[in-house]
Amino acid sequence: MTKSDLIDAVCEKVGWASKKEAGEVVEAVIAALKETLGQGESIKISGFGNFLVRDKKQRMGRNPQSGSPILISARRVLTFKASEILKKVLNDPA
Repeated sequence: MTKSDLIDAVCEKVGWASKKEAGEVVEAVIAALKETLGQGESIKISGFGNFLVRDKKQRMGRNPQSGSPILISARRVLTFKASEILKKVLNDPA
């Protein structure tokens, strides 16, 4: 699903929103998510899952082509943990 598909789905589900209004809502939600995650905070969406920002330490790695060791810098990564409700929806054969 692309952002355009999401806008179409919101427009269809809400019924009253024009495509432009649905696009503004989707953009606002995405901006709020980015801002919150950018500050290092986690996001919990009940019935969907948790988005967590984790810090990874600097470590030694290996270049797979040459085999030479390289230093992998410290960084922040985004992880997602699905809720039990979402897991059930994904694994339900119905």
